[in-house]
Amino acid sequence: MTETLKAALWMIGAILSFSSMAIAGRAVSFELDTFEIMMYRSFVGLVIVLAVGTLAGTLHQVTRDNIGLHALRNVAHFAGQNLWFFAISAIPLAQVFALEFTSPIWVILLAPLVLGERITRVGAMAAAIGFTGVLIVTRPGLSALEPGHLAAAGAAVGFALSALFTRRLTRGTTITGILFWLTAMQLGLGVLCAGIDGDITRPSPESLPWLVLIGCAGLVAHFCLTSALSIAPAAVVMPIDFVRLPVIAVVGALVYAEALDPFVFLGAAFIFAGNYLNITRGQPQPTVRAAAGRK
Repeated sequence: MTETLKAALWMIGAILSFSSMAIAGRAVSFELDTFEIMMYRSFVGLVIVLAVGTLAGTLHQVTRDNIGLHALRNVAHFAGQNLWFFAISAIPLAQVFALEFTSPIWVILLAPLVLGERITRVGAMAAAIGFTGVLIVTRPGLSALEPGHLAAAGAAVGFALSALFTRRLTRGTTITGILFWLTAMQLGLGVLCAGIDGDITRPSPESLPWLVLIGCAGLVAHFCLTSALSIAPAAVVMPIDFVRLPVIAVVGALVYAEALDPFVFLGAAFIFAGNYLNITRGQPQPTVRAAAGRK
């Protein structure tokens, strides 16, 4: 089996996991707010990390080193993930995924502030092409710009910051340590934000399977994505990742009767072109790492 085929198979797992998390998130959004979803998702994730870490004997790798950086990374991710859960309940799923794909573009723009990396001419061109795609998807002035669009765009920024902080953490922190503090800190943030009004909704029996799916799908998606990137270059993996857009568009049409908007696909093509230009002709490292900061 070729390396490209192996990467494609891993990416099929990532696509299915990300798509199932979107469906599950929308299913529970009618009962739980985004903070409560994040709280329960993080609890499921923490249980999984502790169980796997115990079986693999890697829990000793969890330390308090770079705890401040862990905190910055997880606040950014927590904000982005909450905005994403709000967006999938407010606008068509295809629009959410299209705007989410701008995360690598934000990595290009924010890398100088977080990592001290300069923006190249190719990177600036890629960002301009990507934002053209955003304007096509949202069409401000020609169509109603809804809070869901702003939330999806904000989620992309949060994921980009999370990716950049993760990039710094991977220089001296193990995957087990990153995942432990990811789930533990965001569980704490979820409890704090969900309970600030003194009322945390207990999930119904119907919602419990969806919450377990959300917690499992997020970890599985990142494992599949990381595995794909470990055996094939981003220039190969990234086009496969964009298959998520037509997949979720079809799911939205079949399950939620969402219209297949040609402008979403046109805008996504521009976003893809900007990202692909950056990873093939620009500085590839930040874009590769962008995947690690998602959800």
